[in-house]
Amino acid sequence: MAKSCSPHQMGLAVGGFLGVWHLAWSLLILAGLAQPLMDFVFKLHMIDLSFTVLPFSLSLALGLIVVTSLFGYILGYVLGLIWDVVQKRS
Repeated sequence: MAKSCSPHQMGLAVGGFLGVWHLAWSLLILAGLAQPLMDFVFKLHMIDLSFTVLPFSLSLALGLIVVTSLFGYILGYVLGLIWDVVQKRS
């Protein structure tokens, strides 16, 4: 039988993952590597889109990290609740 899952811990895990992911994205923008990376990834997918990565903004980067971390926490918390319900029924 699978163990129960703490919704709070799942929220922290998913929120932390999304926060770190977007911190890495912000650092790529700061280093000037985001545009070439996106161009490469889209080319691998055979997609031709015309877009531009904007210059780095500390306030926007912090906002991105906070919003995605909060969203990730909520998503993880709900996932933890669903996990517990499913485990109790099986």
